[in-house]
Amino acid sequence: MEDVISQTIPGEDRAKRYSELKHKLSIRKSLLSFCVLFFIFISGLSKEFERISYSFSHNDYFALLVFVFLIGLVEGVVTFPLSFYSAYIIEHKFNLSNQTLFSYFKEELKGFAVGAVLGIPVILIFYYIIKNYPSVWWLIMGIVLFIFSTLVARIMPVLILPLFYKFKPVENESLNKKILALSEKIGVRIKGVFTFNMSKDTKKANAAFTGLGKSKRIILGDTLLENFTENEIESVFAHELGHYRMKHIRKLLLLSTVVTFSGLFLTSFLYSKSLSFFYIPNVWTLSALPLLLLYLIAFFTVISPLSNYVSRRFEWQADKFALQICSDNLSFASALEKLAEQNLSDKNPKKKTEILFHSHPSLSKRIDYAKNFKKS
Repeated sequence: MEDVISQTIPGEDRAKRYSELKHKLSIRKSLLSFCVLFFIFISGLSKEFERISYSFSHNDYFALLVFVFLIGLVEGVVTFPLSFYSAYIIEHKFNLSNQTLFSYFKEELKGFAVGAVLGIPVILIFYYIIKNYPSVWWLIMGIVLFIFSTLVARIMPVLILPLFYKFKPVENESLNKKILALSEKIGVRIKGVFTFNMSKDTKKANAAFTGLGKSKRIILGDTLLENFTENEIESVFAHELGHYRMKHIRKLLLLSTVVTFSGLFLTSFLYSKSLSFFYIPNVWTLSALPLLLLYLIAFFTVISPLSNYVSRRFEWQADKFALQICSDNLSFASALEKLAEQNLSDKNPKKKTEILFHSHPSLSKRIDYAKNFKKS
């Protein structure tokens, strides 16, 4: 697809335009999803879906799955145009996507299948808990979600991510020596450093630390290896190593657990108080579950700026760690510059945008800090 936008808009303005579009579409999709769910509940459509669900089977759990499918189908159909425009059309217009239409739908279906395999057991467990322990369901479900999140974090790099990408050890001998020396320097043992075929979907570059326990590893996109120097890759690796050394994944998991328990408790309180107002007989009534979900969505939307704040703090810590152990701070700065250019990141977002939506500090601040960094 011809990159019309990249030919007519200067680089920095193009990045800002892209970021603004993505944020607006994300907000609109979230609002639309919330409104669809609200309409389904308030219009009485959820009661009709409950009737349809039980027409297939009188088994509560089977009816629950039919009910969830109907809700998901309506929400998916209504929000699909925004999702498709954001994930496919915009990415191609800004010349960032390598996906064909076929590969886009293939990955979406694959993601849906994985989500179903992981989500259906959680949904069934949730319904069993709320039906049998209606007064303390939030506490038991919080424990279940903690165990589930830990398990998913553990299997993510070895079972889930390989369904979407091909992984292989980094083959560059010189780079491997630098990475090994850096790991040994701070006494960190990791399962391995792997590259994955990120380029099959996008021109963007990325790296991440993933996994828990024996599955922990650092993964580097092939788009990163192809366009960055060894010193730049080393600095990116050092940043990810910082996340590991400072146990950020475990800390985020703990924070997520606290937030989840808080959200479930508050939701349980508001939900139980709402039942009589809407003439709902009990907490496990299928037609009432969209109301419970609305409370949960509202809570996590309100709390997300706090989560983003903690994430930005961790990113700063990882930056400082990387600059302390790497020999070349300018390589780290140039790596950030390249990431901004390759990913079309807005280096100077508005302050309120950064606070509300960004999990990373603004790139301009990070780049300036790296350029002027002095080792202690």
